[in-house]
Amino acid sequence: MKIANMKIGQRLAIGFGIVIILLVAITALSNVQLGNLNSSINLITKDRYPKTVLANTIQIQVNKIAIDIRDIMLTSDADKIKYLVNDATAADKKMNEGLAQMQSIAKTEDDKRFVKDAMTARDAYLPVRDGLMKLALAGQIDEAKAYLPQQFMPLQIKYFIALDAMFDYQGGLMDAAGDKASSESGSARMIINTLAGITLLLSAAVAWLVSRSITRPLTEAVDVARRVADGDLTTKVEVKSTDETGQLMSALQTMNGNLYNIVSQVRQGTDTIATASSEIATGNMDLSARTEQQAGSLEETASAMEELTSTVRQNADNARQANQLAVSASSVAVDGGTVVGKVVETMSSINDSSKKIVDIIGVIDGIAFQTNILALNAAVEAARAGEQGRGFAVVASEVRSLAQRSAAAAKEIKILIDDSVAKVDTGSKLVEQAGTTMTEVVASVKRVTDIVGEISAASQEQSQGIEEVGRAITNIDETTQQNAALVEQSAAAAQSLQDQAAKLMQLVSVFKLDQKMTKTAATAGTSTAIAKKATVNITPKAPELKQAPKSASTPALTSSSKLAPTAAGRDDDWEQF
Repeated sequence: MKIANMKIGQRLAIGFGIVIILLVAITALSNVQLGNLNSSINLITKDRYPKTVLANTIQIQVNKIAIDIRDIMLTSDADKIKYLVNDATAADKKMNEGLAQMQSIAKTEDDKRFVKDAMTARDAYLPVRDGLMKLALAGQIDEAKAYLPQQFMPLQIKYFIALDAMFDYQGGLMDAAGDKASSESGSARMIINTLAGITLLLSAAVAWLVSRSITRPLTEAVDVARRVADGDLTTKVEVKSTDETGQLMSALQTMNGNLYNIVSQVRQGTDTIATASSEIATGNMDLSARTEQQAGSLEETASAMEELTSTVRQNADNARQANQLAVSASSVAVDGGTVVGKVVETMSSINDSSKKIVDIIGVIDGIAFQTNILALNAAVEAARAGEQGRGFAVVASEVRSLAQRSAAAAKEIKILIDDSVAKVDTGSKLVEQAGTTMTEVVASVKRVTDIVGEISAASQEQSQGIEEVGRAITNIDETTQQNAALVEQSAAAAQSLQDQAAKLMQLVSVFKLDQKMTKTAATAGTSTAIAKKATVNITPKAPELKQAPKSASTPALTSSSKLAPTAAGRDDDWEQF
């Protein structure tokens, strides 16, 4: 696959991939070298250096013991000798601990051999040294001085030689490890610097190749876009690759071709626009006249609706008053029905009371009858008594006379009461009939009230509906007036459209086309000029309120076969409106 046909993302991925691979290689090699260096450093810090320090510590303690023995030989003070012996004993303890630690960390055969030699020399050295210190503690300094060069010094020298050999061996190992670490560090630095240089060169080469493969086509695309921006549509755009820049060049090629076609069609259509704008202006004049006529009709309709609204409103007011009167009559009828009901109840109570009076009169009549019988019996008994009962007979006669008169009066009262009860019954029946009639009257008045209320509500709704119709007609009238103003604006816009068509022709002439299109543009310019000369004055005048001629609203569009049917259709719509 050619580089030019690769996607920009693929190129960048390959370039960055190479750089990343090199960086990974540098990182891996650096880690390996650093690992080696770390191993060397660990060997020095954890093995070589501790052993060297231990060997040095052992030497220091042995030297300290030798110094203490020397000082013992030079003094005769028992306390000082005792102090020096104790100090030498402490140093001996540290020396033995150091040798034991050295023996425990010795790993190689050489380490073990040097430690063994030192411990062998120490084992021969210690008994002689201890004997010397015993002589000093016993105060036998002269014997100790004689013992020192003969037996102690040779063994001490051998011990020193063994310790020096062990120290020199450990120091040599540490120096060798340091040299190795330094060598590894230098080689790692050289390898890393070499790979870094190679990476830098390869990265620069990849960056140059990738940027060159991107910027060169982009430069060509910018040149093409600049020529198109200058109006030169004759540029031949060549597509040399299939990547994003190639797609950009292909898009510029398509854009250039589309602009070429658009400008060609615009040049061909400007004369049609000019002619159509002239015919639109003529149609707008006719539409303006019809709109004014329609506005006049709407004004008359609005006036009639106002009169109808006033009449309906008056009817609604009358219905409302009738409803109020019916409600008042219904209330009065209800009150009358209530009064009649109370009268019926009162008559019923009177009838009951009259019946009770009749019963009472019957009782009185019975009492008078019994009194009369008793008086008669008393008179008979008085007659039997003779002269002694004459006075009693007179009284009995008077009582009988009173009883007879009471009975007669009771009969007359009973007759009158019976007549009253009969009349009360008749009155109660009449009052009940009056109550029934009043109930029917109340129900009828309620029905009349409901009907009048419905009539009032219907009249109110009718009044509101007619008011809404009136407002709608008023809105339609306002809309019609606005439409008339819009028609005038449309006429002015048609004139502006004609002017813009001429300006558009001038703007389109900036683009460079081939010779054929230049001739077409010249023809279009001529047509535009003719259309401008044939344009009528489209400033609308105040039209008269009469039917506009139908032929004026259907102008023949000579330059556009699609506009004529549209104008005719709009004319039919206005006729229906």
